[in-house]
Amino acid sequence: MNVVLWIIAGLLALAFLGAGLTKLTQPKEKLAASMAWVEDFSPGMVKLIGALEVLAAIGLVLPAALDVLPVLVPLAAVGLIALMIGAAITHARRSETPMIAVNVVLLLLAAVVAWGRFGPWSFTA
Repeated sequence: MNVVLWIIAGLLALAFLGAGLTKLTQPKEKLAASMAWVEDFSPGMVKLIGALEVLAAIGLVLPAALDVLPVLVPLAAVGLIALMIGAAITHARRSETPMIAVNVVLLLLAAVVAWGRFGPWSFTA
């Protein structure tokens, strides 16, 4: 199961690193073409969401890989759970039902990492 948790964390990290960097580097107007939800947020809030995604991606892998504060791994996963709850609420308000399914899948994957790394496959155990 340890390997499965590493794989899930790695895939989540790649997905959120890409998504976060896109939000950080692209202007809001360009993002709106592919992410209609950004219209509901200020440019600063979109950048903040991107920064949180990048930080979570780093937190899913780097602390454990470097063996420096590995407790940050499940905390990063919990942060992603919170982000995905917010994303699902945003998509629900906009009636973007297919996107809610994506948010739920990402939330469940992050929950598996949080459960595994806080519990039976903790780095500190």
